[in-house]
Amino acid sequence: MRQLARILGEFLTWVVIGLMVGLTAVVVAAVIYRKLGASLSWYDEIAGVLLAWITYYGAALAALKRSHIGFDDVLLSLPLPARKAAVILSEGLVILFFVLLAWSGLEVLAILQGETLVSLTWVPVALTQSIIPIGAILFIVAELLSVPDYWRDVMAGRSVEHPPMAHGASPDKGHHP
Repeated sequence: MRQLARILGEFLTWVVIGLMVGLTAVVVAAVIYRKLGASLSWYDEIAGVLLAWITYYGAALAALKRSHIGFDDVLLSLPLPARKAAVILSEGLVILFFVLLAWSGLEVLAILQGETLVSLTWVPVALTQSIIPIGAILFIVAELLSVPDYWRDVMAGRSVEHPPMAHGASPDKGHHP
């Protein structure tokens, strides 16, 4: 599982980097064209699509690394049986949400069939919106791949949000000699 998580992490990292480079190139090109007195008619639509794609792929990467906002201090303060139940409930709810998002995304794609972007009429809107189910599925996979380590850490009372710091310091206890 860790090997799969590492491979998925590398893939998502490079996709996010590629999308960010692409978005930067589009924005820079649009600025240059505007300064030269011309305007790119497709700039706004493509920039918006790229930003959405960065968000979905980045969210999956954050899920894989357990970097989303959480409440470890509250969770770790619970007795072990309640902690187990809370982790199972929260993971179940997150996965359920993204299953519903993937299903809704597929429904949206069916509705948008045949539609194209306004400024680039050769680009199907379904292609640009395909990130909804793709991103949801990637999030589910990332969540499932990261659950075993997360479970182990939480059951051992280790915080995912506050990893040990250099030289024995911790965010809540300061420096320990």
